[in-house]
Amino acid sequence: MTGMGGMRSRQRRALLLAALESGEADVAGLALRFGVSPSTVRRDLQRLSEENAVRRTYGGAILAAPAAETTLTERQSEQGAQKRAIAAAALTAVEDGETLILDAGSTVLALGLLLKGRRLRVITNNLALLPVLAAEPGIEVIVLGGALRGTSMGTVGPLAMDALRRITADRVFMSADGVVAGRGLCEASLDQVALKSLMMQQARDVVVLADSTKLGRSEQSAWAPLPAAWHLVTDAPLTDPRVAELAAAGATVTVAP
Repeated sequence: MTGMGGMRSRQRRALLLAALESGEADVAGLALRFGVSPSTVRRDLQRLSEENAVRRTYGGAILAAPAAETTLTERQSEQGAQKRAIAAAALTAVEDGETLILDAGSTVLALGLLLKGRRLRVITNNLALLPVLAAEPGIEVIVLGGALRGTSMGTVGPLAMDALRRITADRVFMSADGVVAGRGLCEASLDQVALKSLMMQQARDVVVLADSTKLGRSEQSAWAPLPAAWHLVTDAPLTDPRVAELAAAGATVTVAP
């Protein structure tokens, strides 16, 4: 393999993760393989460790074990005020008459609760939203059926994806366990990221709702790449280096007040 000393740091770290997945774990071997200095490998491994993607060991690193997935109820109690502020900021992008895709997740749920009285078509796999949206005469609801994930109260799988392929939307509001520049949305399962990827393909505008604890977080093992241009609504300030990295990776950032 050719040297990667001239690559951007994000590209190097992605290649290092791939090497770790294939079983390579020591600094000396990784430096030799990629044609960089051991100190460069150590710096990249330290950054991956800070993102919880790897766990440092003596002389190298190993992939971090996926974090235990929290339930929707647990997530609703975490960063509640921040999530409500993010939802309120995201609401300003919604215009009556639009078709929206609403992902599963607690922050998207907070947005859905603010749609009362609006005139919209909503496509969703977020089952927690159904009792709210069903009571709204101005909102047409299309439910993506499929396999239920009890932790998130969302549907996934081929049935949900087959229905979604037949519909396009003005914008999609996405959630994630983590958002990492150059890698995308981090989730616990491949079924989740497959559906999220299709949601983003079927919408004209992609909006990611993520509080500051989600930025740079990569504790799970499945990834949905983001498009070249997308929107991030967060409570983290523009001066946060993670926000700057995401902006460099294509995000237009809105900071919730």
